[in-house]
Amino acid sequence: MKLIPNPNVKEHKPHIHGGLYSVKSKKQGIIDYSSNINPLGYHPGVKKYLTKQMKILSVYPDSDSSELRKNLKWYTKVPEDQIVVGNGATEIIYNFCQAFLNKKTPVLIPIPTFSEYEVAAKLQGSKLMFFKTMNLNYDLDTFIKKIPKKGCIFICNPNNPTGILISRKKMQKIIVTSQKRSTLVFVDECFIELSDPKQSVVRYLKKYNNLFVLRSLTKSFGLAGIRIGYGLGNKKLVTILNNIKIPWNVSGIAQKAASAALCYHNYLDETSKIIHKETKILRKAISKIDGFSCLHTDANFILIKTKTKSNILQKKLLKKKILIRDCNSFRGLNNNYIRIAVKTHKDNIKLIKELEAI
Repeated sequence: MKLIPNPNVKEHKPHIHGGLYSVKSKKQGIIDYSSNINPLGYHPGVKKYLTKQMKILSVYPDSDSSELRKNLKWYTKVPEDQIVVGNGATEIIYNFCQAFLNKKTPVLIPIPTFSEYEVAAKLQGSKLMFFKTMNLNYDLDTFIKKIPKKGCIFICNPNNPTGILISRKKMQKIIVTSQKRSTLVFVDECFIELSDPKQSVVRYLKKYNNLFVLRSLTKSFGLAGIRIGYGLGNKKLVTILNNIKIPWNVSGIAQKAASAALCYHNYLDETSKIIHKETKILRKAISKIDGFSCLHTDANFILIKTKTKSNILQKKLLKKKILIRDCNSFRGLNNNYIRIAVKTHKDNIKLIKELEAI
């Protein structure tokens, strides 16, 4: 039997990401700077709560994530019927593209940015256009002129891997122009809670029906291992996404952990203070090292330009039990860029010393 896959599937190539399993090495003792997770991890209260929920391991999860959506309504102030929950934010990206993009859809993506927008759109055969910018704030007017008609644009805010945040007012200009051109705006806010939540465009959901906002509990709440994210949009759009997701897409444990984490949202204030303080320490110290230049960041990670090739640097640091993100795989960057997460002071001092020794 000859297999004849969909042409878009045949050309599909999974993208490379960070994390301990991205490299072939013993995982024990490695400090993972390649994943942009809350430096404090998950709140202790989440673990304490989950230890009392083990009985749900033998029960099929709620396919509608009803309890979690109620808690997300409380947390986001967005109605339940405008919330979709996914097995990680990435699942929602793929479902969104499956639901609303096709081979006639023009898609505009600023680069460098998170790769899964491109990969998911390609699976639908969409017409991709890229806008190269290291800081969209400086190129906003030019970008707005490029917004296509009857299409879709993806914006990561703050952007991964550059860490640049676009203000709510500037985002509104993009949304308004896009609405006039009947174009969807997909805003990925997975890092905004550890940046400046006041710049979120969630408040615009009532005003603009072309807007969809993606969030994750992976980064802010330190729940990367259980895979859970959510999306916010108008009722019609979200209903479609809820209808096409696979049954039981989010495990019961993930739903419980997410609900528990939201109860400790004040935990994010403490985390943000640490990130702000440690970012200054990292940028100041690393910028003094010959061959390294730290770019400005508004997020919990830093993009660094290096004279040493990124893959070589990654291998050298891995021998010292430190894993950084080689950014050569990001469209728009090359092998002179690495990205590091902002972690605890103890870990950050170790990273600085190892970079100084290279």
